[in-house]
Amino acid sequence: MLFSTKFSIEQIYHLMKKKVRHVIGISGGKDSGALGIYLKDKYPSLDVEYYFTDTGKELQETYNLIKNLESYLGKTVNKLEAANKSNEDPFDHYYKLFGGYLPSSNARWCTKKLKLEPFENYVGDDYVISYVGIRGDEDREGYISKKPNIQSIFPFRRNIWSEDVIAKVLNNANIKLILGYYKSTVDADKFQRIEEIVIEPISVKFLQVQKLNALLDLGIKEFNKVVYQFIKEKTDYPLAHTDEFPLIDNEDILVRDDIFRILRESGVGVPEYYEKIKFEVDGKVGEYARSRSGCYFCFFQQKIEWVWLLENHPEKFKLATKYENEKEGFTWNQHESLKDLAHPNRVAQIKRDFLNRKEKEKSAKSPYLIDILDDTESGSCISCFI
Repeated sequence: MLFSTKFSIEQIYHLMKKKVRHVIGISGGKDSGALGIYLKDKYPSLDVEYYFTDTGKELQETYNLIKNLESYLGKTVNKLEAANKSNEDPFDHYYKLFGGYLPSSNARWCTKKLKLEPFENYVGDDYVISYVGIRGDEDREGYISKKPNIQSIFPFRRNIWSEDVIAKVLNNANIKLILGYYKSTVDADKFQRIEEIVIEPISVKFLQVQKLNALLDLGIKEFNKVVYQFIKEKTDYPLAHTDEFPLIDNEDILVRDDIFRILRESGVGVPEYYEKIKFEVDGKVGEYARSRSGCYFCFFQQKIEWVWLLENHPEKFKLATKYENEKEGFTWNQHESLKDLAHPNRVAQIKRDFLNRKEKEKSAKSPYLIDILDDTESGSCISCFI
């Protein structure tokens, strides 16, 4: 029997539309954890999925954070594993598959195999908005998937859009179009000021980033509305398949202190490896901690972080050293083995060097001064630490 219900063209369109998924990758780091809390509290209408790509080489503190987040969010953080049919953990599976070749900054097979591929398999061909916890006080771009069905959004920044979106919107060929969008969005007085910026083409004298910042200065919400309209009318980005997007009105700019506040005030707490521990060398007292989540043997770690691991998780340091011993010539640090680094005299020297660098950094008087250990993720693997 055929259904007699009649649908309008618009109703049929909505029924046929593929669902747009909203996802956050929980790395075990402070920023991604705070982002999950922030979106739940400020945008409860978003049906957000949470996932964690487990390498099998995380510190226990990472799992503790995920457990606390699940309690606060009221949702399960989906655990993704590469080579999930293997009888070994994901890292060891690929480590052996690649013949005992350790990953490095020049050969990040761990990023591709243990992080990116599980994530892209998880979302498949669905339209996906991936929220990334890069803060307003960071100068870096997040992971942008090459898959056209995945779009990145950065809620903590003044500019929530990814570089590829901005390049399309501000392309000189779209000046007339963007001007029309603005004209229907802002009042006449503001439009006159915006028009001067929009009609000036991008050139060596007027860079894309300058044009972007000038438009944001004249209104974040207005700029977001223009970008959203462009996406819906001229692209096939995942957001083109949504009826609304609440973050268009977002004007928040969150920095490092905000992240720690969100984690503490929510009761989720700051991952323990971020909490500073005092050490002493030559009668001077310093503090160290971990600057990152991710594998305990991450090759992006500073020397002082390896010392932190040696002194606070000696069993993990021993396991990291074991990988180096399995194949001659392979080390986590390109210029020093962990065996040499662990020598008491070398440990003391690393602490001295760290204290000296810290003193120099403090004397720089930067308006965005950040302790050199507190935040080094900008030089590391984006997909692991978002």
